Amino acid sequence: MKIIVILFIVFIVGSLGSALYYLIKDRGASDRTAKALTLRVALSVTLFVLLMLGFHFGFITTRL
Repeated sequence: MKIIVILFIVFIVGSLGSALYYLIKDRGASDRTAKALTLRVALSVTLFVLLMLGFHFGFITTRL
């Protein structure tokens, strides 16, 4: 589960970096920045849902 979370975080940061690159390169002339940011939001929501499901089904436990 840790590897999956780390991969999602890497992809989220990569998408954010590509959005910054497209913003600087295209200067707002294309919609690639919006698509990259949409992908980042989708990945973030997916990660959140996976974390909630992992906790619900016992893949993620609390350390008490």
